[in-house]
Amino acid sequence: MRISAVIVSHGQPLELSRCLAALAPQVDEVIVVANLPGSVGVLPEGARVVESGSPRGYGANVNAGAAVSTGDAVVAANPDATARPGAVAALAAAMEARPRCGIAGPQLLYPDGVWQPSRRRFPTVLGTLVRRTPLRWILDPKRVQRRHYLLDERPAEPAEADWMLGAFLLFRREMLEELGGFDEGFRLYGEDIDLCYRAALAGWERWYVPAAVVEHAYAAEIDRRFLTRRTLWHLRGMLRFIRKHPERLRALV
Repeated sequence: MRISAVIVSHGQPLELSRCLAALAPQVDEVIVVANLPGSVGVLPEGARVVESGSPRGYGANVNAGAAVSTGDAVVAANPDATARPGAVAALAAAMEARPRCGIAGPQLLYPDGVWQPSRRRFPTVLGTLVRRTPLRWILDPKRVQRRHYLLDERPAEPAEADWMLGAFLLFRREMLEELGGFDEGFRLYGEDIDLCYRAALAGWERWYVPAAVVEHAYAAEIDRRFLTRRTLWHLRGMLRFIRKHPERLRALV
């Protein structure tokens, strides 16, 4: 399986350099999508740059990179994600072993080595209210939403997932082409949930592969502050997800 990597840079050349140093030796092709001027520093030999021209959402940038890539599968990675040796090979092996695996995701760790709950259930109405409103000051999301974060499940072998954080995912090209890639109507948040949900509806499996380990410096800005630009992007993303998939309103808890 030939693997292409698409990394979207928003002006973090140092993070991008670390990401590429770890990722480039593990893939067959590297494509960097520059969403902002000056967001790309020194690149590995052979890496290609796609200039956005004007700032676009994450999904639109990944789609642009994937469109010019040639691999049988595409790794979409954030610059703040650093793949440990063998991570991509483990994801590819899991995908090749399962013909209907359209998305494979690694075990994510914070830079200090603490496990990051990246494998999650599809969102529910109550859960979203707890996580994304002032209710979280009263009800600890990690306590009342253990099922959403799957905090009681730490599989040691590949396990199916509803969806996984989009910080670092391997996508089968056949699936991307069938689904039309990411929905570019999402600015930043929700596009990973939407793609995984559409994949599920189309019969594509999503697999969490703990043998693939990626360090992710997850900023989680919307978990710390309300009423920021990112908060509004997240709200717009969730509203778009519900408009597209109103049946999720029946998933209350």
